[in-house]
Amino acid sequence: MAGTSGESIKERTVGRGEAAKPPAIQGTFVEELAAGLGAGQMAGDEETLTVYSVDQGPMLERHLPLAVVWAESVEDVQHIVRSCAAHQVPIVARGAGTGVSGGAHATQGCIVLSLERMNRILDLNPDDETAVVEPGVINAELNAAAAKHGLMYAPDPASYKISTIGGNVATNAGGLRCAKYGVTRDSVLALDVVMADGSLMHTGHQTFKGVAGYDLTALLVGSEGTLGIVVGVTVRLKYLPREVHTIAAFYQDFRSAAAGVLAVGKARVQPAIMELLDNGTLVQLDELHGGDLQKRGKSLLLIQTDGFGAAAEADVVRQVLAESGATVTTEASAEAEMLVEMRRNSRGVEVDDEFRVGEDIAVPRSRLVDFVAELEAMATRFHVRLKVVAHAGDGNLHPTFWMDRVDPATDAEALKRLNAALDESIRVGLDMGGTITGEHGVGQYKLRWLGLEQPEPVRELQRRIKELFDPQGILNPGKAI
Repeated sequence: MAGTSGESIKERTVGRGEAAKPPAIQGTFVEELAAGLGAGQMAGDEETLTVYSVDQGPMLERHLPLAVVWAESVEDVQHIVRSCAAHQVPIVARGAGTGVSGGAHATQGCIVLSLERMNRILDLNPDDETAVVEPGVINAELNAAAAKHGLMYAPDPASYKISTIGGNVATNAGGLRCAKYGVTRDSVLALDVVMADGSLMHTGHQTFKGVAGYDLTALLVGSEGTLGIVVGVTVRLKYLPREVHTIAAFYQDFRSAAAGVLAVGKARVQPAIMELLDNGTLVQLDELHGGDLQKRGKSLLLIQTDGFGAAAEADVVRQVLAESGATVTTEASAEAEMLVEMRRNSRGVEVDDEFRVGEDIAVPRSRLVDFVAELEAMATRFHVRLKVVAHAGDGNLHPTFWMDRVDPATDAEALKRLNAALDESIRVGLDMGGTITGEHGVGQYKLRWLGLEQPEPVRELQRRIKELFDPQGILNPGKAI
């Protein structure tokens, strides 16, 4: 990716009809930015700007950044932030771009700061059961390194093969193992963060326990790049299970499968994974993989137990699910484990857009059955298509509503129905004591619903915190809060 002069960046920005800084200021900024970076660390060609201008979330409006820069060290990040602060240029930091809420979408007049090249595991201490990593380390790569010591990094997003630890921290990502091991915040002990003025701050501790002062580490996890740029992450590792048992249970309807989740909870068994797939998802998986899942049931519940008691827990789970009306697989775990991998890829190659939006609503587990029933009813009422996958163990559902494009007149009406269904799903979820996002973050797309969940005094307090961390408002503006 070749470097680009300030003049060509300016021409492309103005050519798209976006607001541009005066040429002298913009030229000075670009020259200053480039002066502190090495060859190949900055690009401004239109193809690169386009690729790095979005993540996988729905796009409300496209803005190409002034430039894309790749940091390769903490010092690079500090230089980039100081240059941007001096010229009040917004910064959108990103990792692998796998977010689905628009948290890494470029904003007008910004630069995109990619952290993907900061991908070193700096330390892995098997005795302390901790690791220190740069933000660009891929989730799966950290797990592979930890596994050599009989350890694992517990957070387990479905995109773990390509998503970065820094991106996981930004959104407080969850994943399949959340039922037992929690989300990213539960595994982060300390952070190294470049602040909005370019200074470097360390938060947290190397120990598992630590309650000195306010928990700034927890505040920064999930802040979506709006309070600082994470350049180092100290994580707690867990023991790699010696034994894993995976169970597949087919039900004739989704609501019965959701009830099966509660039945397992009442048996006081704690699975590592509890994933729920509806008929629409099974149909899609059959189309992608040539299987016959939909012939075996209308809904699939996948449960995985782990640890030294995995076999005993699996026996209890099988009995409970069979009593709740499921057809429970008795095959060796290989097939069920294959189904778990298929679940990880259940989003397929689809990317959300204005005609297809995947949501991230969490409700109390006791309301899971009720919420599923409401989703099915609203899909019928608004004449939209629906499929649902869920991290059922913690009540986090991912319903996807979509419409097929037909023609401009028909599409306009279809979009009204689609957005009405989305708004209704959010309202119903909140009425049940839920939240608009369990793990994907607010980003840009979900700001329209944030006021429904958080009252104005709470939002105002967050804005004041943002102003304290980022007085000029240059860190990922228009996102998260």
